[in-house]
Formats: sequence, C-alpha cells, structure tokens
Amino acid sequence: MAEYGCAAEALRALPGIAREAGLEDYETCPEALVAAEMRAGHAARARLIGDDAPDYPAALHDLPDAPPLIWVVGDPALLARPAIALVGARNASSLGTRMARGLAKELGEAGFVIVSGLARGVDAAAHLASLQSGTIAVLAGGVDVIYPAENAGLAADIARQGLVLSEQPVGMTPQARHFPRRNRLISGLARAVVVIEAAARSGSLITARDALDQGRDVLAVPGHPFDARAAGCNMLIRDGATLVRNAEDVITALPLPQTPAEPDQPPQPPAPQQRSLRETAALHRQILDRLGPSPMAEDQLIRDLGTSPGRIGPALVDLELEGRIQRQAGGLLALLR
Repeated sequence: MAEYGCAAEALRALPGIAREAGLEDYETCPEALVAAEMRAGHAARARLIGDDAPDYPAALHDLPDAPPLIWVVGDPALLARPAIALVGARNASSLGTRMARGLAKELGEAGFVIVSGLARGVDAAAHLASLQSGTIAVLAGGVDVIYPAENAGLAADIARQGLVLSEQPVGMTPQARHFPRRNRLISGLARAVVVIEAAARSGSLITARDALDQGRDVLAVPGHPFDARAAGCNMLIRDGATLVRNAEDVITALPLPQTPAEPDQPPQPPAPQQRSLRETAALHRQILDRLGPSPMAEDQLIRDLGTSPGRIGPALVDLELEGRIQRQAGGLLALLR
C-alpha cells in the first residue's frame, strides 16, 4: 500500500509481482471470501486492527515482518501496557508450572502484561496466574479456533478478562508452519522473553531466537542437567541469557525506559528498512537460485549475494516458513525439492 498509494492499486499489482516471482496462477482473494471472514469475525466478537490504527501494538512496528492486520478478542488496551513473554515446555514438570505461575503472578502485580501462546504446560500456567492482572494469548490459528481444545475454557476466560490475538484469518485451523510465525509475535509484543523449561530443540527456543533478532531481552530459568526439559534453558544461559530465579531477577534485568528528549532536541529514530513487494520477490528468487540440495553456509550465501545479514535474514525466515528451504546444523541452508 505504501508503494502503490492505496489498497486497490496494490491488489491490482499483485498478480504481476507474483508472475515475476515465478507464480503463474496467482489470484488475489475474492471479495466474497473477505466479506465472509468479516462476518465470521463479528460472530466471534473479534475486531480487526490495521497497522495504522491507534490501538495497533506499537511494539510490533519494530518487526521487519509485522502483520498488517490482526484479529483480537477482548481488551485491546492491554496492547499499550509493558509486557513480558513467558514460554516453555508443553510437558512441563510440576516445578516448571509452579515457576510459571509464580513469575506470572508477581510480574503481573508489578504492572506487566503476560504474553504466551495458550499451549499446554508453561503457557497455560502463566495465563491462569495472570488473568486478573492482564494476559495476552497469541494463537497460531484463527482467534475462534482454540488449540489445544482442552484450553477452550481458559481461552474463553482470557477473552473476557484479557486479550486473544492472531494474525491468521478467522476460522483458520493452525498448521505446523503457523507456530513459528506465532512465536515471533509472542516475542515481538514483549519487552523480554523468559524461557522456563525447554528442550534443546523446541518452539520455545525459536521464540528466544526471534526475541534476539528483534532486540528483546532473553532470560531463562535453569534446570537440572539430567532433565531434558531444561536442556534448552541451560544452553541459553551458557550462551549469555540472564539467569532467572524470581520475578525480581526479570525486572532488574530490563533496561530502564529512555528519558524523553528535550523539546528542542526531538528524537531522530533511524528509518526502518523497507522493501517493496517486487524487491522482496526478487530477493527470494536470488536466494533460491543460489541454493541447491547440497547445504551452503549462510555466511557464504550472504557474501555471494553481496548483501547484509539484516537484509537477508527476514527473507530466509519467509522461505523457511514456506517450506522452500531448510536450516541445518552449523548455520547451513539447503533447498527443499
């Protein structure tokens, strides 16, 4: 819309952009489907918030791939408050869920909104403990599709007392590829991410990686070396994440708010890098042309393309989520056939 001036012109341009990216049969969404989704959203008591709306969460503007539209059910005023994300294992131990409840309750009493993903285990415990003080559940599917189903009652409570949020269309059943995208919103909404229990390869570590890419603080609760559920947290602490014993550790680790600039010295934030749809499609094509089934180091790809990590990183995430490339151990990338 920024490139073409309005939504109608941007939609008219999309088929041509898609052809340049190698998609010959691309069609924009029929208007009837748009109207049907709006009706379904209203039936679910959901609101659609655009990125130019006053109540769109300011924190998401930091993301290079911020969703232009989000569906919400509940109190959008929570989006304006400082937030901390609590994430962790679905098969959390009793100690893990107790830690999640304790942190969520104390951080809520300190004025923070708790953000999590409504999963079993740590997520559910964190939401339950922060219902009164403020909690945001970010879903991988539509705001009206609760997963797992066992948390439907909790989701209803959050919709009444907190906020349920998703970038997916109303009625969308979550697929595996939706969860990494959901995770970037959990970290994006928060000032910091606290990992309570996580295996060495888990969605919680994806959230931690997203947080680092977004400039958020990453903290972790240590665990016993023999407990696989603590392996990811211990790795994060080894690599520099702040060790968390209680809520005070979290609050102390957060950077102090910046002092507002004097009236005669207005702040001059750096302009965010923006790429047009055509530039994005061209970059995706260059990456796919360079990669093959044999793994290539990401650093080598960056050198070959003569670009910067900040420019290529979001494009690699897009292609990975689309199932077109695969990340392998040691920073290697390969094309998926």
